Amino acid sequence: MTFVAELEPTAVWQHFDKILTIPRASKDEERMRAHVVAVADRHGLPHQIDASGNVVVRKPATSGKEGATVTILQSHLDMVQEKNSDVAFDFATDAIVPELDGQYLTATGTTLGSDNGIGVATMLALMGDTGFAHGPLELLFTIDEETGLTGAAELDASLLRGRQLLNLDSEEDGIVYVGCAGGGDTQLTVPLVTEPAAGSALSIALTGLKGGHSGCDIHLQRGNAVQLLARALWAAYGSGRFRLARIGGGSAHNAIPREAFATILVATQDRRAVMAAVEQEMDAIRTEYGPADPGMQLAVDDGTPPPVAWDPATTERVLTLINALPHGVGAMSYDIPDLVETSVNLATVVAENGTLRIGLSSRSSIDSALEAMRRRVRAVGLLAGASVEEDAAYPGWKPDLESRLLEVVKAVHKRELGTDPEVKAIHAGLECGILGKKIPGIDMISFGPQIEFPHSPDERVHVASVARFYTLVAATLSELC
Repeated sequence: MTFVAELEPTAVWQHFDKILTIPRASKDEERMRAHVVAVADRHGLPHQIDASGNVVVRKPATSGKEGATVTILQSHLDMVQEKNSDVAFDFATDAIVPELDGQYLTATGTTLGSDNGIGVATMLALMGDTGFAHGPLELLFTIDEETGLTGAAELDASLLRGRQLLNLDSEEDGIVYVGCAGGGDTQLTVPLVTEPAAGSALSIALTGLKGGHSGCDIHLQRGNAVQLLARALWAAYGSGRFRLARIGGGSAHNAIPREAFATILVATQDRRAVMAAVEQEMDAIRTEYGPADPGMQLAVDDGTPPPVAWDPATTERVLTLINALPHGVGAMSYDIPDLVETSVNLATVVAENGTLRIGLSSRSSIDSALEAMRRRVRAVGLLAGASVEEDAAYPGWKPDLESRLLEVVKAVHKRELGTDPEVKAIHAGLECGILGKKIPGIDMISFGPQIEFPHSPDERVHVASVARFYTLVAATLSELC
């Protein structure tokens, strides 16, 4: 146990302290699932696991509340695994190292996993909490939310009797969410034509950007390290011909790339001119993005020449493609103030096995706008001669401002916490959109504690907000029965 277990409320933080030691990558949640089952068994609560690996734990109603409506609580078991490149850490084996930074809990150079670990810890705490009245509860722990929401999409909905659901995967204290964006991923594949390497090798690294969640943080206009590095290289291309030997960055479809790396082969006589042109463009980029990414750093060093590099045509194709692809906010909502309606994240660039694979994630609260953005990505890819693969899009969650569950949560928030919550929709993709399709007519609300900069090593959770969050969950369950 660490100091985390001593934070308040200890019922939640002791569980989260344990969660910090359990590897839980998307699609590799077996150890986390086993832990959930062990906690359920310890409290004598029955559970079921569907074919996809989602877990449903049932907690009977408190005495006298057996006739109340069944309530589902839902969180996801997996986390985004991001770390700074200078941090030695293996998510498959190492425990996350927590730090207390003023009023916030964060991690040491890695994501913390408070998204959605706090929601999971809250549900584990509820299993053993006998201090409040509640009706029958179904605690749903889904898998693989972060890389495609496949746990929700493949959920065996017959395991659930409830028709009202509290999703515990939101990240803003004092806000209740009633809608979210839908989305879909696209992968572009470019064949890499190589030839023997010649000239001097330069290793170029763009680091220190903030990145962040491609839904929650896309409106902050932070730099995309991959696209900015490609921009600087493309600006320098006319000052002296060079060839790419590699370019890459980004690690998750829903995280804005914070770091990008490239190796180029340049003729000796052009070396100084190319370096100067890259630096000149980076000066302009720093001026543009300074307020959003003050920690941006460019390093250009002599590299070891690889045996082969990409030929000139491939180098041009890759640089023009990455520069041309859209990234960022596409449109703001006409209906909800300050809500991003449509966006796209140029998320990953990986060169391997003779191809360059570029992954993008599009989002929108309007189905037609989502498809238009995906068509735009597809068109740019086809113009560059890339092959295009598209995952099936997942649905958004349309707000219902007449929801009975919303009225209950608003009243409880006012009574218990002394303030009226804001009611909003979110540009991130929540599992509610998919669950709403799986369980027609279900009434849903999403809320959570204050979690900032998720999907990046700057991720942090406001400690005091977790206590307010737990109070709101328990009091809502009491009110519902």
